[in-house]
Amino acid sequence: MASSDDSRFMQLAISLGRRGLGHVWPNPAVGCVLVRDGTIVGRGWTAPGGRPHAETQALAQAGAAAQGATAYVSLEPCAHHGHTPPCAQALTDAGVARVVTAITDPDPRVAGRGHAMLRAAGIAVTEGVEADAALAANAGFLSRVERRRPWLTLKLALTLDGRIANASGESRWITGPQARRAVHAMRATHDAVLVGAGTAMADDPDLRVRDLGVATQPLRLVADSQLRLNATSRLGRTASDSPVWILHSDAAPLAARNAWGATQAHLVPVGAGPDGRIDAAAMLAALGDLGLTRVLCEGGGLLAASLLRAGLVDDLAVFSAGKFIGAEGRAGIGPLALAMLGDAPAFDLVEARPLGADVLHLWRRA
Repeated sequence: MASSDDSRFMQLAISLGRRGLGHVWPNPAVGCVLVRDGTIVGRGWTAPGGRPHAETQALAQAGAAAQGATAYVSLEPCAHHGHTPPCAQALTDAGVARVVTAITDPDPRVAGRGHAMLRAAGIAVTEGVEADAALAANAGFLSRVERRRPWLTLKLALTLDGRIANASGESRWITGPQARRAVHAMRATHDAVLVGAGTAMADDPDLRVRDLGVATQPLRLVADSQLRLNATSRLGRTASDSPVWILHSDAAPLAARNAWGATQAHLVPVGAGPDGRIDAAAMLAALGDLGLTRVLCEGGGLLAASLLRAGLVDDLAVFSAGKFIGAEGRAGIGPLALAMLGDAPAFDLVEARPLGADVLHLWRRA
């Protein structure tokens, strides 16, 4: 049975695991804490690139003190041989007396086998401690395994009347510096940042994390069915420094494909819908197949609408500025073609907080 200490140490393990978000895909972001006689003797979290695993790092830090200790792991230890031996075996070999986990790993190569391996070795196993927090922390990994697509967060920076730019397309800056810094922090915890072709052509964005000292940049993705974005854009000029993936349809001209290939960008073919635009569900399925677990979409309006229409937006991060642009401005969301109000995509408010002169609203799909 779990105790209050179990909850406390598991919360720490989950917090440690979150440090890997955006840096460990396609692996889960796992944390591990080793405790002996009430004292923490080892801590670890999944390293960038997914190796070494959290348990391995915690055991290395603990050394001989792992003998007889309790291991708190935010996800069931792996049971399969991959690039490294199973973590369940490493815990057994180290002489750990008890293992406490938050959730079972849904990966078919694990899926309870890690727990079974530990129990077969005579180790006491307690499951389900702080499960909700662990599910939230690894929603992206779980989505990739169970739904075969990454968890998608749609970020919008809007005026009070829902505009992202004025009639001429000017959008810098709708929100203030604190809100923009928060966006960079969000980018740092996602595997990739996604924009549509219209936004990429209008803003010529960089999409990297700035001023936070991150060691690993997210992938930069553009949904561009016809490859309209010029390869001489900022993304094209920096593709050799920081990875860029361009999602396109079969209709993309060969010359444009060759131009983007020369930049060292990765071209990802995706099926198109009847309107010739990239099919949103097919796009996310392709990204899931390529290992992505968490994607932050930063617009524009047509791409956002396609994701909402398809029911693919899991979280919404809406930065609201105390400004009005008017009906002639550009709407944050494109047409949704709703027949009835009851068909409108619905979200539940999770949190609202001020950021300087702006307000951040975090929503989750109802």
